[in-house]
Amino acid sequence: MPAAGECMGVVLAGGASTRMGWDKAFIEVDGVPMVARAAAALTAAGAAAVLTVGGDRARLDDLGLLAVPDLHPGEGPLGGVITALAALGSPLLGDWAAIEAVVTLPCDVIEPDAAAVRGVIGPLRGRVGDPADPAGGADLVVPLGSGVPQWMHAAWRRRCLPTLSEAFARGVRAPKEVAGTLRTVEVEIPGEAWFEDADRPEDLPGRARPDLD
Repeated sequence: MPAAGECMGVVLAGGASTRMGWDKAFIEVDGVPMVARAAAALTAAGAAAVLTVGGDRARLDDLGLLAVPDLHPGEGPLGGVITALAALGSPLLGDWAAIEAVVTLPCDVIEPDAAAVRGVIGPLRGRVGDPADPAGGADLVVPLGSGVPQWMHAAWRRRCLPTLSEAFARGVRAPKEVAGTLRTVEVEIPGEAWFEDADRPEDLPGRARPDLD
């Protein structure tokens, strides 16, 4: 069974990739699809298991990745977070269904960094209610990159789901719009490479190979 404080790693793979022209999840960097690179970083950071949300499920299955369909396709990353939190408790996850938090990465992060992910997961492992460790009682841990909240790299506790679902039903789509209703802790993560993503072909590193399948 999962230990207290463990997170499910989640790769958000449901974007339309319109500006890229290919499915970003399967563009290879150093011979490895970007979605698999993100999943590997989550595993290396200590995520108990990794789930992908959205995307081409058959191809994700071929990569050996556990995948669930996005409950809100085309509605942005908040819908993906809701899908991931809703999956906790599902028989699909077996023993991992008891996990109480998820930490997300977008599938198009260029240089996924396990150390940066650990910086986000770490505060969730504090003791709930400990005044010396307020992050232990956080609902949401969001990393700051260059002083800017990086919402697609955040960690969310399972207990956020009712609040997120209610806000989503009211038309809220931006994570920052719901953060103010949650116990939110910000953590500064040094560097910039860990949160840079690839929206267009020119954003890709020279060693990338477009998805031509």
